[in-house]
Amino acid sequence: MRNTIKNHNDFITDRNFPFSAGELFTVRTRPTRDTSDPRYGLVVSKRNFRFAVSRNRAKRLLRDWIRFADEYMCPDLDYVFFAHPRILDANITRDMGRGEMVRALNEIKHRYEIPKK
Repeated sequence: MRNTIKNHNDFITDRNFPFSAGELFTVRTRPTRDTSDPRYGLVVSKRNFRFAVSRNRAKRLLRDWIRFADEYMCPDLDYVFFAHPRILDANITRDMGRGEMVRALNEIKHRYEIPKK
């Protein structure tokens, strides 16, 4: 399991680094401070998810999808995931969420590695 971001200042992302926006979540990145292992943070706001049960379920889904797509993360980036309310729709399956996570992380990896060369 990857390290998690716990400090508020570490949630501030850099606009110059790649991001990916989908219908279930948005991923923003920033350069990691510790080069050994990337970290991730989850933003599930009370504005979008009124009840704590909903916020907890959204976080649980995101963590599951992140664990599944762990190998697609760049080692020198930190990731911040912003949950969208659609994540809790009944017709969203586990495989659909995992596929969306892989797509988003591949997109970020592709955008990040091309300018570096």
